[in-house]
Amino acid sequence: MRFELFIATRYLRAKRRQAFIGIITGISIVGVAAGVASLIVALAINNGFRQDLQERLIGSTSHVSLLRVADDGIKDWPPLLERLSKEPHVVAAAPAIFEQVLISRGPRARGAVLKGMIPADERRVGDLLNTIKEGSAAALEETSPPSGADSSETETQETPATGSTSSTPPESSDSLAAVHARVAAMPPIILGKDMADNLGATVGSVVLVTSPQGELTPFGMVPKYSRFRVVGIFNSGFFDYDSSWAFTRLSDAQRLFGLGDLISVIEFKVDDIYKADVVSRELEDAAGKGFMATNWMEQNKALFHALRLERLVTFITIGLIVFVAALNILISLIMMVMEKTKDIAVLMSMGTRKSQVRNIFIAQGMLIGVMGTAIGLLLGYAISYAGGHYHVISLSPEVYSIDYVPFAPRLMDGILVALVAVGISFVATLYPSWSAGRTLPAEALRYE
Repeated sequence: MRFELFIATRYLRAKRRQAFIGIITGISIVGVAAGVASLIVALAINNGFRQDLQERLIGSTSHVSLLRVADDGIKDWPPLLERLSKEPHVVAAAPAIFEQVLISRGPRARGAVLKGMIPADERRVGDLLNTIKEGSAAALEETSPPSGADSSETETQETPATGSTSSTPPESSDSLAAVHARVAAMPPIILGKDMADNLGATVGSVVLVTSPQGELTPFGMVPKYSRFRVVGIFNSGFFDYDSSWAFTRLSDAQRLFGLGDLISVIEFKVDDIYKADVVSRELEDAAGKGFMATNWMEQNKALFHALRLERLVTFITIGLIVFVAALNILISLIMMVMEKTKDIAVLMSMGTRKSQVRNIFIAQGMLIGVMGTAIGLLLGYAISYAGGHYHVISLSPEVYSIDYVPFAPRLMDGILVALVAVGISFVATLYPSWSAGRTLPAEALRYE
């Protein structure tokens, strides 16, 4: 190919008798570069969204969750948790309670998911407690309740049906220290940042948590509620969690929901997140009849399927830019063959084989494709790096769950895009090179 490549590069650098051919060649290079760069950036954005969502979801929730199907909760859970935590591929396990509640502060109220847990165990299966920006999770450590805790809790659980206020007004003789002591005796709670902003709550605020399950009283079934003291505010960057999740101690959640010593779920962290489905089935079998295990793949299956479909559609639609550029390569090579007919005839009369003539124009088209692909890869990765490093494109977290467009370019994407671009460029050279190889020297030089 050394001879063919030499002629092809000379043809590309030589001055044209028709400037239009040179313009078309330049447009072809720019078109391939634009298509490749667009594909790299689009795939980097898609991969960035996927990675960001996956990291936030896995960091915020457990890899595998074990539930009791028939009963209201899991009884005698400590020996079960200890036994299942020794199963293969299980790194850590933690008990938890999930219930829907209403959290209010004054006239403001928000629906929320209240999670009761043990902080030491929770940190081993998830990272949400590590995202606390204000306050601390130290108050969630299980300790013996203060002497006034029970009376305070009873005092704050009066039913709305009696028409009383949510708490007994302090006596006029109460000192400020006594008020602070009653607030300190309230069970602690940690709120998401967006929920705290909507409620107007800060560290030290008191919020009312209402359970829709209710309890039976002489006035009928009424909601059960209790006051909690805000001890921390977390900011995971994931809007779904920051706007609707709250944490409290496992024992406080059990008292609020009247569960006794029951828990609703055992959460597990595994050593390989992509084997979570296999591990979940093994844990379900090990737990015995009446248990059901779910994993992060099943819970977010629709989301990741949509991202994969979006990636395919993006590749096809933006790949049309490369296809248009290949048409320009086809046109420029056809015009080049028409312009170089006499040169081709001279070469063939001097002994150049038809295969070598075809290779000249294949090499010329491939040079256009390779140059455009190289420029596009450099441009695409540069844009992706800048966008990912400086977070140049902002988003609304209420809509997209994150506040910027993430870029995560991958080497394999670049290799795939380069192969597709060069492959399309090669296909575009087949007809012009075949046409050049069919040139008859006698016909081309008859009137010279």
